[in-house]
Amino acid sequence: MRIIEGKAEFQLESGCAAAIGKFDGIHRGHLSLLSHILEQRNRGREAVVFTFDPPASVYFGKGGKGELTTREEKRRFFAELGIDVLIEFPLNKQTAATPADVFVQRILAGQMRAAFIAAGEDLSFGRGGEGDRRLLEKLAPGYGFEVQIIPKVLYEGREISSSLVREAVERGEMERACRLLGRNYSISGKVEPGRKLGRRLGMPTLNLYPPEDKLLPPRGVYYSRVRFPGGSCEGITNIGQKPTVNDTPAVSVETYLYGYEGDLYGEEIVTKLLHFRRPERKFRDVEELKRQMEADILAGKKYHKI
Repeated sequence: MRIIEGKAEFQLESGCAAAIGKFDGIHRGHLSLLSHILEQRNRGREAVVFTFDPPASVYFGKGGKGELTTREEKRRFFAELGIDVLIEFPLNKQTAATPADVFVQRILAGQMRAAFIAAGEDLSFGRGGEGDRRLLEKLAPGYGFEVQIIPKVLYEGREISSSLVREAVERGEMERACRLLGRNYSISGKVEPGRKLGRRLGMPTLNLYPPEDKLLPPRGVYYSRVRFPGGSCEGITNIGQKPTVNDTPAVSVETYLYGYEGDLYGEEIVTKLLHFRRPERKFRDVEELKRQMEADILAGKKYHKI
């Protein structure tokens, strides 16, 4: 996948099929939209995703705390889906002031040479969000591109949105988040050295330190599955500060894998959260912590049918 980042001036060489949006979470609604541009590849068109960096909600200070997907996670998801080009268009004082009709003329028709554009019903673009689906549909014939507005995907009578996914994650409702996303909510990153307490207790763990902009579910213990180079394995994950043995504010994502004996230090892994078991708590001492860890692992094996 080709990535165009930080450039307001760029040029695509042929008519493409483009999807426009924020794509926070890349949930089932986004997947429906993306499926339409991927279908256009059968007509020889490149599948292009156009999004802003930073997202408009972040730039204008209207977003919730934490992103469902970091920039790196978005890139990985798009590449795995088969997107050809990802445009991370810079959002700044100058580009945010672009009139909506100029955005269509200069960016969509001129620089992208779009032949097909898919967008959601709540599409908003241009200065002050003045551009919407109606303006795009009105201008499209004059610039020779087709517009397809994709209806919202519903779950239990509600429109699937990033806000709805965020609500599920913030409540620790990982099964519900999975149904909204079409996959398990995950946290990715490189395995880093920890204090090796788990190893001393006979339960070695993998440690991730997620970026500050990643939305985390409530602190506590989760049943999980970890994907790593060459395979995957079930496990149990603690998200938090490990208050029994740690007095620093750093939040870690620490996972024990059932029966895994390899070395994953420095490797990129994806920790998928399946089910919330219990909240994080501080124990009297390490022995009490060990007994609880053993109980958590036993319950996890039962959950995973190991």
